[in-house]
Amino acid sequence: MLKEFKEFAMNGNLIDIAVGLVMAAAFGTLTTAFVDGVFMPVVGMLFQVGDLNDAQWVLSGEVLGPNGEVITPASSIHYGKFIAAAINFLIIALAMFMIVKSINRLKGEKGAAAS
Repeated sequence: MLKEFKEFAMNGNLIDIAVGLVMAAAFGTLTTAFVDGVFMPVVGMLFQVGDLNDAQWVLSGEVLGPNGEVITPASSIHYGKFIAAAINFLIIALAMFMIVKSINRLKGEKGAAAS
């Protein structure tokens, strides 16, 4: 059983998947940093709402007690975070599309050269 697991773990495809997963996680972190730190503040400035990542609709404000303590917290819809997540998804999906398209083109050239 241990021998079978070792063969499975050292299979080239599994190692390729693991490397791809680590690179995808790093690319996702990079994309999130770009969108949150560069893109959203600029878009927010263009629409004059400040940092768009912090944009929200307040449904009900917080209720404070006589001592200033929060009795009921504010309830709000954070649509700026949703927009940022959607932009992250689109950037990553576009990058993955371009990678897959390039790999398919290379496979097509190899197939044509082998014939």
